[in-house]
Amino acid sequence: MPWITTPLLVGTLILIWDSYVRMAGVSPLILPRPGAVWQAWLEMLGDRRAWHHTWMTVYATLTGFAYAATIGIVLGVLIARARWLELTLNPFIVATQVIPKVALVPLFVLWFGFGITSKVIVAAVLSFFPILTNTALGVKSIEEGHRDVMVSLNATRWQVFRRLELPSALPYIITGLEVGIVLAIIGAIVGEYLGGSSGLGHLLIARLNAFETDQMFAVLIHMSLLGFTFYFLIGALRRRLIPWHASARPRV
Repeated sequence: MPWITTPLLVGTLILIWDSYVRMAGVSPLILPRPGAVWQAWLEMLGDRRAWHHTWMTVYATLTGFAYAATIGIVLGVLIARARWLELTLNPFIVATQVIPKVALVPLFVLWFGFGITSKVIVAAVLSFFPILTNTALGVKSIEEGHRDVMVSLNATRWQVFRRLELPSALPYIITGLEVGIVLAIIGAIVGEYLGGSSGLGHLLIARLNAFETDQMFAVLIHMSLLGFTFYFLIGALRRRLIPWHASARPRV
């Protein structure tokens, strides 16, 4: 059914959009018609500069996400295993999250310049927390009886982690990755938006300043498709790594 209902819903929204613009006489500078946006997006796909901006956003997103995933998973496992470490680091972790990230972007630009480094850091900071918390929750959710069985079998700490903790925590970890990849692309684009000379965020601002509203909508569509692609890739990873889990099986 989703293969039918989703396109129908999208088509209905586009029809409402087009009808409203025609009947209300809205200026194209305010809200262009869907056909103009579609044409602008096709022109964008044929522009090499647009693909350069796309690659810069992809690079910042994936690099920041890779740092966040590596540090978040390792630190999440350590925090879940050592209560003293959780109590020690928790105030600092929470402090980094309650500060609005947009307010930190100018500081990152001041420290690391207008290049790609500041965008990578913003992407990593935004995606770090959900990966960390979901990993820690996954490891904590393992029943103590399962650990007792492993200990009774003389399993080492590495064997307990590899055979019990990691497989049991994978559904939580992948959920954190799904949230993290979305926040990573948001962080990269916000970094480009506020302090960049390349990337889709910069391209969006350039189109806005030129009053090219149809091109601006085309960039927004491009961003959305990029985010959907990353999200569905993590979903494919879920089906690949944990096919036994209920979240990876299609619902009938």
